[in-house]
Amino acid sequence: MTDGDQLLLFDMDGVILEGHGTDPAVHDDALDEAIAEAGLGVDDDTRSLLAGYKYDTEFVRGCERLGIDPVAFYRRRERHSASHTIDRLAAGDRTLYPDSDALDGFTDDYTLGLISNNYDAVVEFVVDHYDLDGFAYARGREPGVGGFYRRKPNPHYLLAGREALGGTDGVYVGDRATDVMAARRAGLDAIFIRRPHNGDVSLPVEPRATIDSLTALGEHL
Repeated sequence: MTDGDQLLLFDMDGVILEGHGTDPAVHDDALDEAIAEAGLGVDDDTRSLLAGYKYDTEFVRGCERLGIDPVAFYRRRERHSASHTIDRLAAGDRTLYPDSDALDGFTDDYTLGLISNNYDAVVEFVVDHYDLDGFAYARGREPGVGGFYRRKPNPHYLLAGREALGGTDGVYVGDRATDVMAARRAGLDAIFIRRPHNGDVSLPVEPRATIDSLTALGEHL
């Protein structure tokens, strides 16, 4: 970060990368792989407790039925989810929004960062796959229970990014209410971008600005 630069941070899914987020089928496939890898016999009722992406009381109850450590099994499932997500991205399942080219216009005056609730390995893949070398910092969450509970609106990863970049003031651009809340909690201004998947979303916290495209971002900085 150079003297005078401000932080300009972005969420990934729904802001840079097309779509609201990871397809739920990814987590279903990952669960099946984790079950097979662990050599477990799981009935339909127990599997329904383990389904989805959340680490919650139902997931723990399902693990207790199987006599396995829920924390370890959740991490195992999440690693498979990250791997499946990367495979889908590599196959072209999702791509960047066309207006992501606008980011190139900010690199001279701002220090750019990419901070996502998606897995860290997925964020790293997206940055490398699409040559997003304008980001001075890119970070997702670690797989496992710790990463799950540090997701936005928890400001943990935003605060870590701000510290790593040496910045105090800055803006975070996101597409969810949790992004706006996390930005406020991290001492950052929030800019909310509306995409087809969130056009009717109402926000409990007012952002600094609302935009319809990254090409309009400069007007609000």
